[in-house]
Parts: sequence; C-alpha cells; structure tokens
Amino acid sequence: MTKKKIAVIGSEICGLSSLKCCLDEDLKSVCFERTDDIGGLCRYQEYPEEGRVSIYKLVIINTSKEMMCFSDYIIPDHYLNFMHNSQVLEYFRMYAKNFNLLKYIQSKTTVYSVKKRPNFSSSGQWEVVTECEGKKKVNVFDGVVHCTGHHTNANLSLESFPGIEKFKGQYFHRQDYKNPEALAGKRVFIIVGNSGGDLAVEISYTAKQVFLSTRSGAWILIHVGDHGYPFDVVHFSQLKHLISKICGQALTNTF
Repeated sequence: MTKKKIAVIGSEICGLSSLKCCLDEDLKSVCFERTDDIGGLCRYQEYPEEGRVSIYKLVIINTSKEMMCFSDYIIPDHYLNFMHNSQVLEYFRMYAKNFNLLKYIQSKTTVYSVKKRPNFSSSGQWEVVTECEGKKKVNVFDGVVHCTGHHTNANLSLESFPGIEKFKGQYFHRQDYKNPEALAGKRVFIIVGNSGGDLAVEISYTAKQVFLSTRSGAWILIHVGDHGYPFDVVHFSQLKHLISKICGQALTNTF
C-alpha cells in the first residue's frame, strides 16, 4: 500500500510535534520552513526578517516547563521553570535532534499556496506550491498540517485612538520593541496583555514612569504558586477545571 504524503508548514512547537506524529504513523512527511532555522517565535533576532514575528531579547515564557514540555521528551531538570527564549529554542533543537526530524525539514522554502486538486472529491489531495532558491515547485499531498501560528502580523489598531495623529510622542507595537534603553527617562503608557505585563516590569528599570491600561480588569499572577510550585501547575488542575464546570466562572473566580 502506498504511503500517504503529508506536508507540515512551519517548524516551531506545533510543526515539530506534528511532523513527529506523522512519522510515527509511518506517513511520508516533509516540513516546509520559510527561514533558515527551526524555532519560529522563540528564535530571537535583533534585525528580524520581513513577515516573521519578532520577540524582544529578554522574553521569558509564561508557561512553566512542567506544563509545556512534550510528553515523550522531558525538559532537562536544570532548566528554569519559566525559561528564557534561548532555552526554549535549545529544547526544540534537542527534540528535533533526538527524534531525527531535521532531515525531513526543508529550510528556506516558502509555501505560496495550498489548494484542493481538481479531483479532490475523489482523491482528497492538495496541491502545494513552494519556492526554494528562486525555483517554484508544485507538490501533491494527501494531507496538509498548517503550523505557522497567528502572531506574525502586528495589530496596532490606530483607529481606536482618536487624536493619535496629534500625539507628539512615540508609539509602536510590541513587535518593534527590543530593549528598555530606548525608553530611558520617559513616561510610558502600556496597553496590558501578557507581553504588556512583561514590558512594564522591564521598562520600569529605565523609564521615568510606567502606566498599565486594561479595558476590563486583569488577573496579575506571580510565577510561583503554593509551596513553591509554578503557578500554572497549582491553578490549572483537573479538580479546579471540574469545579469551574460545575460552579460557573463567577463562583470559581471568588474561590
């Protein structure tokens, strides 16, 4: 019987795990990666490539290693509970090397389109157009796994801030932030989110004053929970999930 051919697009956490799962099922698989390396979001670059998400240098992941690690490849004990982006990237590299995934990844290969073939109703196949080193190629696959993430395009939403065109200060999206030195001595206003909370702490060491804005309130939690365990290990248990299903969100929040 002919092996099914599967295309995986992107080689960050979802792409790597999807590729491994396909290979485990004895599927003929290939992963297309637009850049020259794996890691996606977790790969810091001072001067990022166009169309690729950019992180700031001091990013610490907001999920503990106990909650984020692959079930079949545990994160080393000596790694911090909440890892720096460089450690996350190194973990991805170890995972790919351990399961021999790198030989199935085609780097510097851009996926231009994914379309159903004319006979899709009978074949279930997809036509995938790729380009590598200036050469386009049409590939046919029985399945496509899309793992490119959703953080690539910055959403600045300037239309939500009437009068912004008269503002004489500097404004920018988190993706354009690299280090706190550029904001030294300034009064900074941050619209809160996971990244906003990170930046508020980091910028506060150099800025004159930092303000956090939230539209409808926010939970601000420290990384360490009861008895020194990571907060997500303590708070996101099956018991508390069951309580929230039974009691509803309002009562659960009170608890």
